[in-house]
Amino acid sequence: MGTNSLKGHDFINDEEILNLLESSKNPEKAEIREIFAKSKAKTRLEPEETAKLLQIEDPDLLEEMFALARQIKEEIYGNRIVFFAPLYIGNKCQNNCLYCGFRRDNQAVERKTLTMDELQEEVNALISNGHKRLILVYGEHPEYDADFMAETIKNVYDAKLNNGEIRRVNINAAPMDIEGYKKLHEVGIGTFQIFQETYHHDTYYKIHPKGDLKRDYQWRLYGLDRAIEAGIDDVGIGALFGLYDWKFEVMGLLYHTIHLENTFGGIGPHTISFPRMEPAINTPFISNSKYRVSDEDFKKVIAIIRLSVPYTGMILTAREKPEVRKELIPLGISQIDAGSRIGIGGYKEAETGYIPEREQFQLGDIRSLDEVIREVCELGCIPSFCTACYRAGRTGDHFMSFAKPGFVHNYCMVNAVLTFKEYLLDYASKETKSIGEKAIYKQLDVFKKQNPEKLRMVEEKMKLIEEGARDAYV
Repeated sequence: MGTNSLKGHDFINDEEILNLLESSKNPEKAEIREIFAKSKAKTRLEPEETAKLLQIEDPDLLEEMFALARQIKEEIYGNRIVFFAPLYIGNKCQNNCLYCGFRRDNQAVERKTLTMDELQEEVNALISNGHKRLILVYGEHPEYDADFMAETIKNVYDAKLNNGEIRRVNINAAPMDIEGYKKLHEVGIGTFQIFQETYHHDTYYKIHPKGDLKRDYQWRLYGLDRAIEAGIDDVGIGALFGLYDWKFEVMGLLYHTIHLENTFGGIGPHTISFPRMEPAINTPFISNSKYRVSDEDFKKVIAIIRLSVPYTGMILTAREKPEVRKELIPLGISQIDAGSRIGIGGYKEAETGYIPEREQFQLGDIRSLDEVIREVCELGCIPSFCTACYRAGRTGDHFMSFAKPGFVHNYCMVNAVLTFKEYLLDYASKETKSIGEKAIYKQLDVFKKQNPEKLRMVEEKMKLIEEGARDAYV
């Protein structure tokens, strides 16, 4: 099993979590504001404190919490939003998870794995739209072993098109053994991401049938322990909201964070994800779930995670509809995807945006990258394609040493401006370029007030970019 797995026990104690949630009901305003103060100091919360936040019903306290979540995110990362795109490599799967469109017995799904030539076409399509960061997604199947993943990663990095390239490849895939992770580390993987799906043990076993590899709760739970032991010190956790009570899942994500930090000398998750279940072809389980999360409760999920783990990256995906994303991004989000297609081969093929028979679920936001970037600028944020931390060695404990005290924004905002400048020159529509240039000039004014030397350095690098240089970062 994993590092601290012992005789079937693990660090998620269902009874303890449920008792904490029950005992935390009806918290006093004074104690909630004490917890707010701890979060504002960029200190990770303890389970007892997060449990109390999960019980807030008072409208005034909720508004305070939402405002504080935005403040904390901007103090740590600045007002930048990092962009990426998912690239589904194959949808073969040997598991039969009840909630998944890719489950083994779903006869409505067309099984497909990209060839290396098709992979090249997909990557070129992404580069031509301006993407620099990808997350590659694979089903759990013998064909998608570490050697195959490593080959796909190398092919993605080798792709070049005009001024464009993919500078960082992250992975969302089934957990593997240490030797497998080492192979991915050797070819330059960024973050390895594993979603536990649900942290509630009984629910996990109910929705993952006997005999399947994914049935092993602990193998999955300790999957990122093995990744870190193999040298991948940038990891991401997540839960699929809608499988069980959302309050329990938030607590599970916090306990997972605490476990990683305690086990690996302060190295916690670089990112936390909280996707909600969305419709999938021939998958009735999704519409029948009694744990669907409302938009109002989802706002609480995002704000509470931001307050509970102030320094983590938080990912909001294109599962959500445009109007929902617009409302949620200001609540502490640091990363989003855009221009996304999740049907296998969808970037080259899908004119309508959907290939239901090759999709794991249905996206809510299929707008172009250019459209979403324009909206993010209108929200007062700077779009970023930065990958500098990975290549400058700011990962693992080094990244945490900058993120936890809130210093990482000194890099984030500079690199956001520089990578956004590249995008505006190479890919933006006329309208987006106009709005984007105004957003950059506004940020340059901020640099001027903060530190004239910083402004001078940024302007020098921007001039190099305007003259044709690319990939300038600090």
